[in-house]
Amino acid sequence: MSFLQNFNAHSLKSTRGFKLKQSSPISSPQPIGNSVDSSYPQEYSQYQTINTNLKLNNDDTNTMSGTAGVSTHKDIRNYAEQTLGSDNALIQAVKLPRDEDLNEWLAIHVVDFYNQINMLYGAITEFCSPATCPRMIATEEYEYLWQETPMDQHRGDSNAPPSSPRRPVSLPACEYIENLMNWVQGFFDNDNIFPSKIGAPFPQQFPSLVKTIFKRLFRIYAHIYCHHFHEISELGLQSHLNTSLKHYVLFANEFQLISRKDYGPLEDLVDTMLRR
Repeated sequence: MSFLQNFNAHSLKSTRGFKLKQSSPISSPQPIGNSVDSSYPQEYSQYQTINTNLKLNNDDTNTMSGTAGVSTHKDIRNYAEQTLGSDNALIQAVKLPRDEDLNEWLAIHVVDFYNQINMLYGAITEFCSPATCPRMIATEEYEYLWQETPMDQHRGDSNAPPSSPRRPVSLPACEYIENLMNWVQGFFDNDNIFPSKIGAPFPQQFPSLVKTIFKRLFRIYAHIYCHHFHEISELGLQSHLNTSLKHYVLFANEFQLISRKDYGPLEDLVDTMLRR
């Protein structure tokens, strides 16, 4: 199967016209929690095991005590480490170039990583269906629930009335990912948020939005690693996946865009990537 056979049309729409200063080397974004603007759809990360004693903490994360019924964190790390090497070039590539605007740097990379994730997931979409993946999970420990507000349907309409968030729902992984990619694409298509004109100002809340996007896009990596790494390996794409994730976490770490707890089942693997 060709790597691009199932390439999703999302990334074709998201190649924005961001430009760097000539001195900028081109390389391929801490969650904001309750500070997120009410117009953003919310998602909740649910820690789940066999035990049914639920505890809700202050970060909208449902936790249960118990042991995982499928792959362990160590298994994931050991499996992926087979093609994971040291790459100082990536470490240098994520650093903000001198005289480069931080928001521009974040915007360039969030679009680029969106496209990378879209291509990687596009390669295994035929293996990710409501039948094979009826929930958006990463091992049995983590389920990601989808929630959006009616206001999201009126994005960009300043006259839209305020509304209450809808109830978070469990979705098949493919539907969750489709919703997430469309949600991100909506921001890319809004020139007031991701300006295509050089020198145009970014909104004040832009860094916070990038953090939210980065936290949520990481969940696609987590689902692929935990439930589709075999298919990725069969397609010969494990090196591509590992390099993409390593680049992602190096960039997120450089600009403190994702908190440690949001790495979930990939925490050990992320730690390994950051040490190398």
